[in-house]
Amino acid sequence: MITQSSLSLEYVQVPVTAMVGGNPLNPTGDVVQFAFLPDKVQPGSGDWKAGSWDGAQPRPPGNAYLAQCLVGPGGTVTLTPGTYTVWIKVMDSPEVPVINVDLLTIT
Repeated sequence: MITQSSLSLEYVQVPVTAMVGGNPLNPTGDVVQFAFLPDKVQPGSGDWKAGSWDGAQPRPPGNAYLAQCLVGPGGTVTLTPGTYTVWIKVMDSPEVPVINVDLLTIT
């Protein structure tokens, strides 16, 4: 679980790994989007917010790349206090994975 103050402007980061034929793949050329929704609500087309990649190199340990979305006042999305399910969507071809990745509590 991630916790953030409603007064704070911070990147919410999610590690992403991608494989093709059993080999690691760099996904940073793909569009990444985030959705922040109440528990058990699945994202619809209007829920997605622009994300970005934190660099083009994997972060140790392993082969994870960091997808991120700026959350807080003046950010990509501003959330009121509560708990949200964090969703990520990576626009690849032919696959477009949509994954429930974590919970975010705004205090």
